[in-house]
Amino acid sequence: MSNGEQLNLFQQPNSQPPTPAEVDIELIPTDAKVPIPPGSYKTMEVLAKQCQSCQRCELGATRINAVVGRGNLQAPIVVIGEGPGQNEDETGLPFVGKAGQLLEKILAAVKLDSEKDVYICNIVKCRPPGNRVPAAEEIAACKPYLLEQIRLIDPKIILLTGATAVKALTGDKRGISKIRGTWMEWEGCLCMPIFHPAYLLRNPSRDQGSPKWLMWQDIQAVRAKLDELIN
Repeated sequence: MSNGEQLNLFQQPNSQPPTPAEVDIELIPTDAKVPIPPGSYKTMEVLAKQCQSCQRCELGATRINAVVGRGNLQAPIVVIGEGPGQNEDETGLPFVGKAGQLLEKILAAVKLDSEKDVYICNIVKCRPPGNRVPAAEEIAACKPYLLEQIRLIDPKIILLTGATAVKALTGDKRGISKIRGTWMEWEGCLCMPIFHPAYLLRNPSRDQGSPKWLMWQDIQAVRAKLDELIN
């Protein structure tokens, strides 16, 4: 779904998309019916502050912290996960549990620094109870924040970890095993679906053809593509 399409969720047919000047930014965290036009946020700091007070969906009532993102705001790569888990909810930072530790190792294996080369975030900013998959209305309420994050960072590559992230951002409903490791274009940006690190933790084999072996092929392709784009 494009920026324009996500705005259409909140408008009458044939109406013009509102501009940031036409939306009271202070109302954005209060109701999912309030649109977030592209350009609403001038800085990630302002966006993050609003996420901490956000009640656009029911997840706001059960979170400890909104988990906005971490890493370099000028990073060439954005990594998008599904949603925060318990460790992330407690710390306010994405991918800091066991899956996050594995993600750090995967990035480091191809000399990608999570503080320099990558910005990490999630489809939804609040933990779904029991770490369940985010509901469609929760994704719809939170997605405009993600679109603004991507706009502010303007990455060269987006890595989508798992099928939920792929579907939420691009609308592609195919299983992750069918599309992982393939390049997709979304809004002029190169995207690659990859296995979620949590899935790799459940499948520890490194044999040829295993998920971990496939991830190694994929992350090498990402490194090669980044080198191609920046050189």
